Amino acid sequence: MTDRVIAEIQVAPSPPGTADDPHAHVEAAIAVIQASGLRSEVGALGTTLEGDADTVWATLRAAHEAMLAAGASSGISHLKVASVNRTMDSLTRKFR
Repeated sequence: MTDRVIAEIQVAPSPPGTADDPHAHVEAAIAVIQASGLRSEVGALGTTLEGDADTVWATLRAAHEAMLAAGASSGISHLKVASVNRTMDSLTRKFR
């Protein structure tokens, strides 16, 4: 078993943001991921991150909680987690 994981999170807050910033609650989750120090990549429908399992799991939880703390009245986080001895780059290099 590996301590390394690659994960993808898509947060779906309700509402997604405010009148002034329509994606504020999503952006709060992304900010937590970017501040984590983990390798991450923001995509159109989710954010992918990689690193040691404990840090990734803690960051996923913190991102979900940040979405709510930013003002979402409710929210769902869709997760994909792979325990692999690979990197994001090794899985996407062929297509870039």
